[in-house]
Amino acid sequence: MTPSASHTDHPAHARSHSPWLIANLLAQIAFGLLAMTLCLPSMQEWGAIFATDQAHVQLTFSGYVVAYGGLQLVYGPLSDLHGRKPLLLVGLLIAGVASALAVFATDIRWLTAARILQGAGSAASMVVGRSLVQDLFQGHQRTRVMAYVGMSLGLIPPLATLLGGQIHVRWGWQANFGVLALLAPALAIAAWRGLPSSQPPVTSDSHWLRAMFSAYRRLMREPRFLLYVVILAATTATFYVFLGGAPIVLKGYGIGPDGIGWFIMAVPISYIVGNFMTSRLIQGMGERRMMAAGQVFTLTGLVIMLALGLAGLKNPLAVALPLLLLGFGHGLLNPPALAGTVGVVPALAGSAAAVAGLMQQLTGATGAYLVGLVSHEGAVNLGWMMLAFSLLAAFAQWVLHRR
Repeated sequence: MTPSASHTDHPAHARSHSPWLIANLLAQIAFGLLAMTLCLPSMQEWGAIFATDQAHVQLTFSGYVVAYGGLQLVYGPLSDLHGRKPLLLVGLLIAGVASALAVFATDIRWLTAARILQGAGSAASMVVGRSLVQDLFQGHQRTRVMAYVGMSLGLIPPLATLLGGQIHVRWGWQANFGVLALLAPALAIAAWRGLPSSQPPVTSDSHWLRAMFSAYRRLMREPRFLLYVVILAATTATFYVFLGGAPIVLKGYGIGPDGIGWFIMAVPISYIVGNFMTSRLIQGMGERRMMAAGQVFTLTGLVIMLALGLAGLKNPLAVALPLLLLGFGHGLLNPPALAGTVGVVPALAGSAAAVAGLMQQLTGATGAYLVGLVSHEGAVNLGWMMLAFSLLAAFAQWVLHRR
């Protein structure tokens, strides 16, 4: 096999049309986001449970996100060297053990450490899952599967917050981590039994670590790549600020853990619709117009939400309804931005995806942590923070298209 060959053999490609294979891949990729968001409804109670402030509670989320993003840089090259499945199984094992440790947390430091370890393990499911999609599918079929991935990831936050809130109310916050501790080995069995084996390509004389840094240095010299990464990172931070701040704002509006998911789902559901429209309109509109439309919808939704907050309207619908526009805008914006990121240097698509994923998670973690440093008696501070990140994405897009 040459270095440019696929990671998989012909039998794997023959199975690539199986709906069960696609479902297996989607479940693996979605696990990390499920682990990230299932406990969100419980976060508004952790301050009282562990006798700590909101900034320390937010660290449980930010720590997960940093580990989840950073370890993708390691899992990617290792999966190129040793094959996809072994790294996926190791990551799921780590995530399962970390989830079990979180069940028995007695203070916020223990819980934060368990969440960081959980993010470190879950990172494998995202980067290896996406790499398998690249390995197993070709042409329009690959694009279609990636659209399924986008829609699945859009569904996870609202469904997880709804489920997590119900579990919290009925069995306590620890039960959410118990669910993840059971799900991780179940997914490992599904991966072991249902995913095709892959073999690494013929390696060069360079050590994998040296080759990895060489690829990353090459990407850092590409201004277009960097601008695409800024757009994705700032857009992700806008969403993570929403995820981290919305439960606090909604608590002030009288919404408890079992009701948060109904309002948080506004952004992911409209994001799914935006992804669907992108798949239908991208050929006619083109990348530039599609991304511009995404920015217009995003900024319009945020301006309306902020205006309602400044007017003193303290109603959960005053947050959820305007952000339908934001979710739809992100659905138009993200797919062409992701395609642009990996398309600048096609030979380094895997490394490009890892860098973009890392920066998305780091910027998102920063935004989520900043949420805990300001008050959220209403939606005004949340709106300003989200608008700031969105304006950064819009500026990067303006510079990109001027080039």
